[in-house]
Amino acid sequence: MIGRRIEGPDCVAEGAAWLAARDARFAEALAQTGPLPLRLRPDGFAQLLSAIVSQQVSVASANAIWNRMRAARLTGPRKILWASDDDLRAVGLSRQKIRYARALADARIDYSALRDMPTEEVIAALVDVPGIGIWTAEIYAMFSLGRADVFAPGDLALQEAARILFDLPDRPKERALRELAEAWSPWRSVAARLLWAYYRVAKDREGIR
Repeated sequence: MIGRRIEGPDCVAEGAAWLAARDARFAEALAQTGPLPLRLRPDGFAQLLSAIVSQQVSVASANAIWNRMRAARLTGPRKILWASDDDLRAVGLSRQKIRYARALADARIDYSALRDMPTEEVIAALVDVPGIGIWTAEIYAMFSLGRADVFAPGDLALQEAARILFDLPDRPKERALRELAEAWSPWRSVAARLLWAYYRVAKDREGIR
């Protein structure tokens, strides 16, 4: 099932209002965060390749590598397949990420078709590619495809925000948070935006950066 798509700020505001009406703790969080960001991104090969580049490195390092790849015009599937390992190492990719980048290029995903596929099928198609885990697939569905009812319970910031907001004794594990988030359907991706925003507010309040 595709369900609602988030296409602009009004969609996010509608979802936030629905969540606030459903649970007073979401209303409390929204009062602290203010309007939530849209956070939509392009879809396609480059977006997933960028996600692979960003794995297990700092934001600054990921940005530097990505900028080198763009300068070398190594952000398209054909370019990745045609490039030598030395070319890809030269822009900062590790051996493992070279393998993942080539696997993504070789997968020949029909990105246009993903736009109209049920979310479960989108995630299944993406995680079939080495280097693309369920978190990356869920984030892609959420922000690149604009799906309104996707969550990423494996995200540590979402887990910690849920712990604080819902006064849980411990940070919920992925399975527990996925079950908790079922109550936020059909606006789970807006709940994720709200929890991410609340996480920043809560950590700023604690003096943590």
